[in-house]
Amino acid sequence: MTLIQAMVAFLSTLAGSWLAFPMVLSSVASTVVATWGVLDVWVTRQVWNQRHGVVSMPSSTARQLRRERRRARRAARSEERDGVRIRGRDQAMKETQGSGRLSEA
Repeated sequence: MTLIQAMVAFLSTLAGSWLAFPMVLSSVASTVVATWGVLDVWVTRQVWNQRHGVVSMPSSTARQLRRERRRARRAARSEERDGVRIRGRDQAMKETQGSGRLSEA
């Protein structure tokens, strides 16, 4: 509709008709109204979706699972490091007790 009004305004201007100015005004007004209507529908849908609509449960669930896996990996690495340190210390203590010296050097 707006394109038709713009075309009529353009042709009226070329023809020198008195209808040119009112058609320009009406085409500008209808463009504003159409843009307002589209934005209104878009914003209303966004607000409705945020309040009532699609809640992204899979992604939040996946995020929680990733956090749990990350914690488990960190705990396993920490236990592994602590186990190596303790075993290494125990081994060193056995060696020093066996020879009676701190080092073999």
